[in-house]
Amino acid sequence: MRSALRIRHGWAALLLCASALLLMGATGDRTGQRFDRLGHNLMCECGCGQILLECNHVGCTTSEQMRQELKLALDQGESDDAVLAGFVAKYGPAVLAAPTTTGFNRVAWIMPIVIFIVALGAMILVVRSWKKRPPTPPSDTTSSTPGELDEFRRRARKETSL
Repeated sequence: MRSALRIRHGWAALLLCASALLLMGATGDRTGQRFDRLGHNLMCECGCGQILLECNHVGCTTSEQMRQELKLALDQGESDDAVLAGFVAKYGPAVLAAPTTTGFNRVAWIMPIVIFIVALGAMILVVRSWKKRPPTPPSDTTSSTPGELDEFRRRARKETSL
């Protein structure tokens, strides 16, 4: 009876700890999440071609400066669109990790799909044309006379025997 009671208390304590951990995770740092999300939407401008928060150059002053600007904009309560627009105004549209889905930038999203479909269609047409071609008969230029084959067999036996 006592061991059953201990097991129940153990499970209750485990359930209580799991609930506490879930509740702590539900009230996460919203500013930190926004910083991570926006920092991964921006490119470092030091010339490394990496995402801002993933720039791994030792002593990269550009990424540090850009991170501070991002943190300052978030501390001032600017919206995500305003923060991104501020970075685009200062560094140009190349600062965005992915092109926007407005205006001419839609081409950057649409063209890979169009190119894939056109290439797939061209490949299908080429394969169909290959399948419609009649097979070519084997050429007789490689055939040997029976005497030559006997000579090749004799040489092969001689060279492979120890």
